[in-house]
Amino acid sequence: MLWWWGRRGGEVLSSIPACRVVLRCAALVTLLMVTSCGLIPNKHAPASAPTITVDPAGSWRPGPAVKLPDSLAAEFTQLQPRLPGQVGMAIMPVGGGRMTIFGDWTSGIAWSTIKVPLAIAALRHDPVVAEGYAEAAITVSDNGAAQALWNSLGDGPEAAKAVQEVLDEAGDSVTGVAGPRTRMDYNSFGSTEWSLANQARFASKLPCLEQASAVTELMQQITPEQRWGLGSITGAEFKGGWGPDDDTGVYLVRQFGVVPTKSGSVAIALAAQADSGEFEDSTALLDRLALLISHHLDDLRGGKCPR
Repeated sequence: MLWWWGRRGGEVLSSIPACRVVLRCAALVTLLMVTSCGLIPNKHAPASAPTITVDPAGSWRPGPAVKLPDSLAAEFTQLQPRLPGQVGMAIMPVGGGRMTIFGDWTSGIAWSTIKVPLAIAALRHDPVVAEGYAEAAITVSDNGAAQALWNSLGDGPEAAKAVQEVLDEAGDSVTGVAGPRTRMDYNSFGSTEWSLANQARFASKLPCLEQASAVTELMQQITPEQRWGLGSITGAEFKGGWGPDDDTGVYLVRQFGVVPTKSGSVAIALAAQADSGEFEDSTALLDRLALLISHHLDDLRGGKCPR
């Protein structure tokens, strides 16, 4: 079994040994790194005019542009054509409610964002064994620690089932709305397809899930090297993930979390693929989205977990 190791700032990175195909190393200037493991290519909608769609009942449907909330929507519509790449952003109150989706990127590989439901599943299964691994997997996105969490849940199908149960608790099985669910890839959990809408929906329920508080506390302690995007917003609990397309080498960078507002907390999911294909340019796109969000936090309708 062949392993690849690398480092970007504080993140220890490796391939997942269960993968059937080993990813190539990606050299960025003078830094040698290897990303989270994934086998399927990134998938996203083709470039189009700026779109803003509203999810009134938990299911995403393309439709005419609307303005909700007005000021954020208007500024995003002006900003998107100037961005050098594709972006997606979904916002939803914690506890549930209406989802607002912005941009032309809709779905792709989860990469290291899947470590959040994985850590919850492992802590539920064996908190003593999982505690230290969960900290490393979340705060510095250590892939070796994430693999240990996965292994602690049993073989591939057993581990996938445990993580799937966490996803389902925060997804369609909770909202009662028919639609596609995230399905865990038991060969390589990092290559699981996770849509922007489903990730935002998961984030909206995350603070309400059993055993989630230990993980959301870790999401406040992300290493400084990974505090781009939502990490610039005070009080945000977040987790990022990134990796290159296996064929093109173009980087997808994702991030989701929970951000406090005056009216409660909001769940946010972000994604970006820079035209250059570079990791740093994609994180810069998330920085611009986060700056836009920070200017309109008071406009966003927050929520809280039901009692």
